[in-house]
Amino acid sequence: MNVAPASRPNLVLAICCASIVIVVMDISIVTVALPAIRHDLGASVSGLQWTIDAYTLVLAAFLVLAGSAADRFGRKRVFRCGLALFGLGSLLCSLAPSTGWLIAARAVQAAGGTMLNPVAMAIVATTFPVPAARARAIGVFGSMSGLALALGPILGGVLVDGFGWRAVFWVNVPIIVAALVATALFVPESRAPRARRFDPVGQVLVLLVLGSVVYALIESHRLGWTSPWILGLLAVAGFGVLGILRHEPRRADPLLELRLFRSVSFSAAIVMALFALCGFGAFLFVTTQYLQEVRGLTALAAGLCLLPVGVLVLVLSPWTGRLVGTRGPRWPLVVAGVALAAGGAVSAGLGPATPLPAVLATFLLFGVFLGTVNPPITNTAISGMPGSMAGVAGSLASAGRQTGTTLGVALAGTIAGTPASTAAGLWWLVAGLGAGLLALALLSTGRRAAGSARRAAALFDELSLPRPTG
Repeated sequence: MNVAPASRPNLVLAICCASIVIVVMDISIVTVALPAIRHDLGASVSGLQWTIDAYTLVLAAFLVLAGSAADRFGRKRVFRCGLALFGLGSLLCSLAPSTGWLIAARAVQAAGGTMLNPVAMAIVATTFPVPAARARAIGVFGSMSGLALALGPILGGVLVDGFGWRAVFWVNVPIIVAALVATALFVPESRAPRARRFDPVGQVLVLLVLGSVVYALIESHRLGWTSPWILGLLAVAGFGVLGILRHEPRRADPLLELRLFRSVSFSAAIVMALFALCGFGAFLFVTTQYLQEVRGLTALAAGLCLLPVGVLVLVLSPWTGRLVGTRGPRWPLVVAGVALAAGGAVSAGLGPATPLPAVLATFLLFGVFLGTVNPPITNTAISGMPGSMAGVAGSLASAGRQTGTTLGVALAGTIAGTPASTAAGLWWLVAGLGAGLLALALLSTGRRAAGSARRAAALFDELSLPRPTG
């Protein structure tokens, strides 16, 4: 593998962690600003959903492309381009005069974000070649996602109450400038040993599937599930999936490397990422508005109510990363699944008159979940994969997270009816996602799963792998 040595690997890890913090935090930090955005720009419920989902949808759709492009052109080069574009998108968001302009600027911001998360993960994986050190570094990196999601509403509340909702975007700009300078000075360049070809047909199919499903979920509340438009979108998504299954195996270098999914561990990690972030995305979207619109709290007070989540993530994430590095991912994943299922079940009983201490106690369950879920999922997705596939594997893991968040926000508005509602149906769905996470945790960490991961990794041995024709 073409890798320049990193003279300060821990500093490289810190730079990569900073990138994932700002990208992921821009999902949760915006949720606490949604009531202010609605008041200032006159946004509808679907407009608020698209303010979140335009960002997460672009992230999910183009993460795989960004990861493979980084393997081809150089991870440092793509990483720097992503920082610059993310900074530009953040500036445009802070200047948006209407909901439509804000949604478009969020898409620009996300386009830069696609070049940060998976590429940063690949940089971390190649900067720490020793397996034990790599596991610890990936654990720290993976925990940053949960930390950013949890602390976003708190920082957002401070900024919205103190400076207005636009501050949640322009605060990114100085951080981006500092990251650009640090990346130029300290991050080594690396590439995969063999450049992967681009797959424009596969990219269009992925965007078609994700876009159709999300649009159908968001607009179904307004149009109804029997609407020809909604049914047509779902049909397009179905044909898109069939197209992916037919087209991708014929490619020498497919956008979606379906052979990775022959690993039970990898496949389960992607689904677990989807389940986990779908549950937490729904929790954030509904809870931050429930606290402000139903209970009448300020943005800062709503953010502070989520402080128990942030504290638990700060306490549990480093411990979880060390545990994954020494004992494996099973028990952290089991704890995360149980906590998410319990959090969803308990939240089904919350209402406008529920005592605030009881609400905060419920949030503790989501803090335990978020503090224990990200490091083992990241480790499970990457472990056993050859270095040449680090960018693609990391991209798919991140895409699972972003797809889950996108679907969580879309489902929150559709099932709950209004973002401020505490509809029991949504919370029981979250509980079901927790139960699914628990089942997959047990499935993905057994001996058979480990064996399937070794067999899948062997398929990518560049010296012996026969290339498909097409």
